[in-house]
Amino acid sequence: MGSIMTDTPLDFIDRSEHLKITLAITLKCNLACDYCYIQKNGSTMALSTARKAVDFIFKFVGKSNKADINFFGGEPLLEFDLLKEITEMIQSDPSFDRDRFAISVVSNGTIFSSEIAEFLIKNNVALCISCDGPGAVQDRYRHFPDGRASSAIVEENLRKALAIFPLTPVNAVYSPDNFRSLPQVVDFLAGLGGRNIFLSPNISAAWTEKDAQMLPEIYEAIGKKYIDYYRDGRPRYISLLDGKIAVILRGGYRPLERCRMGKGEFAFGPSGSIYPCERLIGADEGGEHCLGNINDGAAIARACKDISGSAANVECQTCSLKDYCMNWCGCTNYHSTGSYNTVSAFMCASEKAAIGAAFNIIQHMSENGIDLSHHLSGSPLMNVISECMKEHMAQKV
Repeated sequence: MGSIMTDTPLDFIDRSEHLKITLAITLKCNLACDYCYIQKNGSTMALSTARKAVDFIFKFVGKSNKADINFFGGEPLLEFDLLKEITEMIQSDPSFDRDRFAISVVSNGTIFSSEIAEFLIKNNVALCISCDGPGAVQDRYRHFPDGRASSAIVEENLRKALAIFPLTPVNAVYSPDNFRSLPQVVDFLAGLGGRNIFLSPNISAAWTEKDAQMLPEIYEAIGKKYIDYYRDGRPRYISLLDGKIAVILRGGYRPLERCRMGKGEFAFGPSGSIYPCERLIGADEGGEHCLGNINDGAAIARACKDISGSAANVECQTCSLKDYCMNWCGCTNYHSTGSYNTVSAFMCASEKAAIGAAFNIIQHMSENGIDLSHHLSGSPLMNVISECMKEHMAQKV
């Protein structure tokens, strides 16, 4: 990253649409997930640091643009009182507007209560819960520091949360030793009431060529379940497929959908250090990814000049699928290959398999008269929201 010192707003910050801001308010965590890219310690963000980060948000969003503000960790609900104070800080700012600022919190699912639910409802804060799937899958990597399983408490809390917030995103991470179970993971999460399912690969794992060769069959199996959900009138948003369907129908990723690390996306560690993505916070010790520190006079001391938003791989330049491919995801590339702009063989195979499965879904739905207009407009989740609203109204009758 090229170093440029400044005391004024930087021209490279992209404010044409909205900012994505992550506040890692603590690196404490009550789990010890094997694949976590955050190095846990006891650090917690000071209110004075949070105040400066919030000022940064409002300064760069301005009076007409938008921002997504996400509480992250560690486990942010371990610092629930701090989370509440920072939320109040955000919402009491004269420039705060609920139509322009979306607030969310990512949790490992081990902490949930009626008090938390009431706070989320009152303050319009969205909840995202991580759960890799049924017991054997969840407990393989997501366990307590002493090795105890986490699946029972996470399943219980997930059921409670989904009963209150049916559109709660649920994120499942899959690894080389369990990705064959992905269709069963989807069934499990859907069976708990999950409508908004995210499937994310363990990007730092040692994926093999044999693993990559199995992806098309596995993603196609998920695609068949996806079609069945729609056919039965109970659609599920499945990120692996919905994102690709939308992109294919629109003819490719739009500029603001591509990597905006360090331009339109920033993450704050508890120390106040600023990173281009929450996946790059690590132990929050500064280092190669750090752009500066919010507690310094010049908050951003250097810019991300070497994240181009497109892959450096020669084969990517001429690939017929490049417009639909996330080869530009800098943090994924870094954790996979050590370079922001170099795509791993596994991620290439995964993207091709997901695009292929999405094409097949589009063809099937088109042939069977299933409406995909929400995907075309870039809002595939609207199909799920519509069904939730129908169920809600039916329950009131």
